[in-house]
Amino acid sequence: MKYLGIDYGEKNVGIAVSDDGGNLAFAKTVLKNDKNLPENVLRICEEEKIEAIVLGESLDFAGKPNPIMKDILNFKGKLVGAFSHSENAPKIPIYLEPEFLTSAEAERLQGKTNKLDASAAALILKSYLDKNKEDL
Repeated sequence: MKYLGIDYGEKNVGIAVSDDGGNLAFAKTVLKNDKNLPENVLRICEEEKIEAIVLGESLDFAGKPNPIMKDILNFKGKLVGAFSHSENAPKIPIYLEPEFLTSAEAERLQGKTNKLDASAAALILKSYLDKNKEDL
């Protein structure tokens, strides 16, 4: 099963993909967070033959939603809408995976680069894959 990982941000959205077996996560690209974002994600899902999406869930130290969580859930709804309006798009489940300081961890591992958000998405995706290894 192939997965797409998403690190949602106000300006940029990191995208990662797994291998076909759902074992490894690879940084793919960074998309602009604009009106075309749902369609751009849909296009990547079709090109990569994605079967499930893992979207980073932004929580604070107490486990409560950060202010951006409202935007993340709104984006999730837009993704569901984009998939339902596309004739060719399969019904792809979207899972939330708690992400905590993934951008800081990505920067610590690789330094500041233009792929930082994609690397954070890969960390979110890898976390999900590792937690659900027996179920995959």
